[in-house]
Formats: sequence, C-alpha cells, structure tokens
Amino acid sequence: MTSPQGPNEPRNDSPNNGGGGLPPNLPEPVIEPRSRWLPSLVWVIPLVAALVGVLLVVKTVAGRGPTITISFVSAEGLEPGKTKLKYKDVDVGTVKTITLSKDHARVLVDVQLTKEASDFAVKDTRFWVVRPRVAASGVSGLSTLLSGAYIGVDAGKSQQDQTQFVGMETPPAVTGDQKGRQFTLHGESLGSIDIGSPVYYRRVPVGQVVGFNLDKDGTGVTMTAFVNAPYDQYVGTNSRWWHASGVDLRLDSSGLKLNTQSLATVVLGGIAFQTPPNQQAGTQAKQDAKFRLGSDEADAMRDPDGEALRVVMNFNQSLRGLSVGAPVDFRGIVLGEVTNIGIEYDPKTQSFMMPVTLNLYPDRLGKRVRESLPAPGSDASGALLQRLVAHGLRGQLRTGNLLTSQLYIALDLFPKAAPAKVNLDADPLELPTVPNTLDELQLQVADIAKKLDKIPFDEIGANLNSSLKNANSLFKQLDTQVAPEARNTLTAARKTFADAQSTLQQDSPLQSDVHQALQELTRTLQSLNALSDYLERHPESLLRGKSGDKP
Repeated sequence: MTSPQGPNEPRNDSPNNGGGGLPPNLPEPVIEPRSRWLPSLVWVIPLVAALVGVLLVVKTVAGRGPTITISFVSAEGLEPGKTKLKYKDVDVGTVKTITLSKDHARVLVDVQLTKEASDFAVKDTRFWVVRPRVAASGVSGLSTLLSGAYIGVDAGKSQQDQTQFVGMETPPAVTGDQKGRQFTLHGESLGSIDIGSPVYYRRVPVGQVVGFNLDKDGTGVTMTAFVNAPYDQYVGTNSRWWHASGVDLRLDSSGLKLNTQSLATVVLGGIAFQTPPNQQAGTQAKQDAKFRLGSDEADAMRDPDGEALRVVMNFNQSLRGLSVGAPVDFRGIVLGEVTNIGIEYDPKTQSFMMPVTLNLYPDRLGKRVRESLPAPGSDASGALLQRLVAHGLRGQLRTGNLLTSQLYIALDLFPKAAPAKVNLDADPLELPTVPNTLDELQLQVADIAKKLDKIPFDEIGANLNSSLKNANSLFKQLDTQVAPEARNTLTAARKTFADAQSTLQQDSPLQSDVHQALQELTRTLQSLNALSDYLERHPESLLRGKSGDKP
C-alpha cells in the first residue's frame, strides 16, 4: 500500500504517472474571495429607475391640488379617470371616483384639482356638467358629442375654503368673469320669461334673465336680470321695466298698432327697460337695485299710483263679461281695476246682489287735481265725496268691446240718478250704482212687451174679419146696384158739362150778349162817375139846376 500524499507535497499528475493534474514544477493557483462592499454595475439601472419614479411621484403629488366632492342628481356622461374638469376649455382637474350618497338620492363625484386650480375650492365656486342641451335660449354643448361630457366650473371670489359642493343642473346664464350689473325685478307673474330670456334697451339686446323665484307669500315673482357692460350705464334710478314678451296689438283712435321688441321675444319672451319720455335717467343704478316690472310698456310708463282706495259697488244685474282686472274708467281716465267679483243674497228683499270690489287710485287724476283735492281720510275729503254722490256720482257697467262683450266699470256723474248717501265709516267704502243704458232699454222693451201682451189681438182679429166680410158684401152691392146708377149719372153729368162748355165758348150767343151788356154797363158807370164829379163841385145844382138851363 502506498501512503497518501501530503498536502505540501507536489502532485504528480503527468501522464507518465498515470494522472491528469498540473504539469510538473508549476505552483497551484491561489483562489481569493471578492470584496463585498462595491455594488455591481447591474444594480445601477434599477436604482436610477426607482429614483426617477420617486421624483415623478413627488412631482405629481406636488402638482396636485385639493380633492373636492361635487353632488349631482345624475352621473350621466361622467367616467372616473376620464372625465375632466375644465375652466375656459383648460383642464384643471380629473374625476377620480363616482359614488352614491347615503340616501341614494344623488351621486358624489370626487374631483382631483390641479395645483393651479387650488383657488377654485372656495365657497362661491359653481360646477355643472356640460353636455348637449336644447333650451329656450338656444343650443349649447354640441362639442361634447365627440369629446364626451365634462364638468364646467365658474371660479368664485370668496376667501373661504370649501371642498363640498352642490352642482348645478343647468349652466349659469352669467359667469363671474362677465362685466356688468344685475338688478332685481318684481312683477305679478313670470309670463313667458325663462332663464336666458333677453333684456332689451331701445330694442337692442343688452343682457339676459339669470334667475327667478316665487315670493314666499305667493303674491308675485322676483326675477334677476343681468345687463352687460357698457349698457349697464343706461340703467338709472328712474328706469322703468316691463314684459316685452309676445305681440302687443292695439286698436285705438289712431288705428291698428302692432308692437314687439323682436321676433325672438314672440317665442322666447323677454323684458325691456327705458326711461319715461321727457325724464332724465337719474343716477346710475347700483348693483342689485330693485325695480317694479310692469305688465306692458304702458303700465310701466304710467306715473306711480300712490295709495289705493278700496271701494265696493253692488250691481243688481248680470256681470257676464266683467272679469278681475277690468278697468275702472272716469271719462277716459283709468282710475283703477276690478279686484274681486262676488255674489250675496239679501233675505229681507229676497234678491241677489253682485258686489264688485275695486282699487281706485286718485293720484291718476293728475298733479293739479291731486293738489286741489283735500287730504284722503280727512273730514273735508268725506264732505267732498258726499257732495259728489249728491250730484250723481255713480258706477255703471258698460260694454268695452262689442265683439267680445267685455265689460268695464264707468265712474261718472248722473244728475238724474236717484238720491243716495255714502257711509264713510264702512270698510270698504260703498259707492252707489245705476243700471247701464242697455239694461234700461231692455227693461223698457220688456215693459212694452207686457203692454202689448195685454192687447186682445184675437178679438181685434175677429172683429176685423167680420168688418172685412161686411165690406166685401157692400162692394158686391155697389158693383151690382149702385154702379149702374152711378154710370147713368156720370153720363148725364158729362152731357151737362158738354152743354155748359158749348155755352161758354167765345163765339156762343151767350158770350156775345154778355159782352155787349158789359159794354153798356161800362158806359153807364162812366156817366155816373161824371155826374158824381159834377155834383161834388156844384152841389147847389140840386136846387137851382144846372147853370145855363132855362127856368
């Protein structure tokens, strides 16, 4: 056996020795482990990528603004991660998530704002969904047909931060960056006005209606109108506003008049303002100044009515054709309007009365009349009213339109009216009335009809029939008996007339004898005339005879 080789002994791996080691006389290589403190170049690339990613995350986080939540009725057209928040068509945020509210009544849209849009998260900022819409004011949002819906924003000016908002269902008519002023208008009804309806000044569109609300007591409507700059300078403290909707068609003594602001107002409605003729516009109206909205231009341009006098008139006739709002006229001047029409039963007289309540405005009589009249409610005013009633001040129903049979109340003096008095302590004040001319005519016709009804036409007809029979019998007798005798009498009379005519002819003997007799009579009258002249000159000749005669 051979002993094993020691570690320090050289190995004999030559072929001659039957082994495969190193050649003889070569030292064995020494293997040393590599140092662990230097990184490998393979790890540089992931480290750089991680650093870039961290930088991008830091940049993204640093470029983000606050996250806000907007509440909408519906999330139609909105998609998380895709739908943008835009201000003047510039992306200022992105929709992150869309969830339902706890009561499932609305949707909550979380929007991540950009850092540049951080100041949008304030109290008075407004948000709405921009999508294709067709409204009275026009068509909007057509660009979203291809790009998809997005959320629009109107930047607020408040200094108070806020992250919870309630979105608008329709875009605002006026954004915060528009220059101009808005004014508050109060009218009796909305008419055909809608948000976006135009505002006109001398038929030029200068603004639009931006909102309206029904009064809490339900007696009217309050509207907000925005007038663009520089047209807002024409709105003064004396400006008058009115409904310019539809068509104003009037028929008066000047003819037929058709008045409208524009064709758009016929369909969309609108309002207008202007200063009354011969008046200054006054100082420029301030922001949110309040104005009265008239029903039409004539109503708006009328002078202020002043305090209304509440009056009631009782009519004992049909009120068909009279409606609430009908005018009360005093010799062509509209003093008020009808406010209520009722009916009452009087058990004493067992008759119905028709009370009509009116609002009268004495200030409409003019400044001179107003200054000459005593103060309302004074003793002098009551005494004046009693004198006017004593002189025939009455209310009367009259027909204002023959085609529609509409009625109005005329207040006038009727000197022949029955005496009446006024109770000044009554509230409302009651004024006496008189029936109109048509009703009086109807009463007269009815009275005549009653009298005619009492005439015995049947008896008269029977007597007339008997008289006609007698007359017919008489005519037969005349024709058979009297007519032949009358015919003979006419023949004799004709013969007598012929004899008389022949006698009276110029060459007849009678005519000749009469002519001769007349000549003799003429000579005799001449002799008598000469004798009378002689006797007048010589009256003594009656005793002595004619001078020259022998005794």
